[in-house]
Amino acid sequence: MVRFIFRLALGVGLLAASANPGMARGERQGRPGQFDFFVLALSWSPSFCAAAAERGPERVPSLQCGARPYSFVVHGLWPQYEHGFPQYCEIPPPRLDHATMSAMLDLMPAPGLIFHEWDAHGTCSGLSPGPYFQTVRGARAAVKIPPEFVALEKPLGITPKAVEDAFVKANPGLTPDDMAVGCNKRRLTEVRLCLSKDLKFRGCPEIVKRSCRNDQIVMPPVRGAAN
Repeated sequence: MVRFIFRLALGVGLLAASANPGMARGERQGRPGQFDFFVLALSWSPSFCAAAAERGPERVPSLQCGARPYSFVVHGLWPQYEHGFPQYCEIPPPRLDHATMSAMLDLMPAPGLIFHEWDAHGTCSGLSPGPYFQTVRGARAAVKIPPEFVALEKPLGITPKAVEDAFVKANPGLTPDDMAVGCNKRRLTEVRLCLSKDLKFRGCPEIVKRSCRNDQIVMPPVRGAAN
C-alpha cells in the first residue's frame, strides 16, 4: 500500500512537471552546465567609447578606446534558458588566473570585463575557466563580421534591420530569428547572436523580441580606420 501511494505521488509529480516547464527549469536554476543555449554578445566598440567620452575623459578605457582600431568586440558568451538565464552559479567563483585573462584581450579588450564575465556567466557554463574562454573564442570564430563594418571610416546612419540583414548575408545559416540588434537612444550598441551548445545558429524568441525598435541608429566610425 505504501509503495502504491509513493508511485502515485511520483506519477502526479512528473505529470505536473511536464505540464509546467517552469517547474523543470526551477529544478536546474543556477546549476552549472544546466542551460539551453548561448548568447554571443558583440559590442560595437566605437559606440562604447563615444558613450564613455561623453561621461568624461577619465571614464575612457585606454586599452579598448586607445590607438588600436576595434569594431565589434566580445561583450560576453551567456548561458540562457528558453525563458530567462542563470547568473553567478558558483559563489565564490573558481579563480580566473591572469594568464587566461590576458589571452582573451584580443577579443575582449577590458580586463575587468573578462573577470566579470567569468564570475557572472562563465560559472554557469559547467566549464572551468580555460575551456570556457576557449568556447568564447570558438563562438566568436563562428560569426563573420560583415565586411562593411570592419573598418568603418565615417559615421553611418543605418536601420536596425539593415544591420541584421548584413549579418544574415555574411553568415550562411543565420536567420533574423537567431539574433537581436541592440541600441540606445541614438547608437548601435551591440549584436546578440543565439548559438546552440555546439555553436550553431539557432532560434531564440525571447532574445529577438528585445531587439532595437528605433527607426534609425548611428554607427560611430572605427577609431583610426581612415588612417
